[in-house]
Amino acid sequence: MQHNISLPGHGVRLVPLRRRHAADLFPYIDADMWAGMASEMPTSKRALERLLATRIADPSVIAFAVIDEDTGTVAGTTSLYDYVPEQSRVELGMTFFGRNYWGRNVNASSKLALLTFAFEVLAVQRVTLRCDVRNTRSAAAIVKLGATLEGVLRSYRRGHDGLRVDSSVYSLLAHEWPQSRSGLVHRLTPADLQPEVAELIEFSEQLTRADAEHAPLPA
Repeated sequence: MQHNISLPGHGVRLVPLRRRHAADLFPYIDADMWAGMASEMPTSKRALERLLATRIADPSVIAFAVIDEDTGTVAGTTSLYDYVPEQSRVELGMTFFGRNYWGRNVNASSKLALLTFAFEVLAVQRVTLRCDVRNTRSAAAIVKLGATLEGVLRSYRRGHDGLRVDSSVYSLLAHEWPQSRSGLVHRLTPADLQPEVAELIEFSEQLTRADAEHAPLPA
């Protein structure tokens, strides 16, 4: 959907995806990095513009460009999609980053921003994540979020090579989010600040529990 939501992160900023971002994103695309994607690989900047335009126009997709705050450059793109408000669920994906950002904190920072928005603003009860069973790098990143593997959808879609592809399905539920958030924050926090951050997280969770239970905060 067309939106004006911007999300802060640890060294990144998520801004509304626009067609113009294709110029920054297209140089990142190659056959190997696109192998696990569901959509057909764009072979030109114009083709990528059309793909981004489709995502922007879809009312069930909230798409973002990810900005590296150190350089101001576009590091990649990610989205919340298949958003069903009446069922309090959404899927997280449509993500790719330039190879120069692999192994850095850009993906974890983006996931923290998106999951915070999903659970604490949209108030969903479930976030789904999927990946090609052959994409072990993405699977490992999803598991590190604290998501649970629910199973494999066999022959779920046609791959770019024409063969049928199995997809692994993971989920993170609202009651699991505090622990996942804590893990992500610790991963992104310098060691000398972690005790202070841990105290802030614990106090935030006390506030959440007290509000849910309508109980007074501990002294």
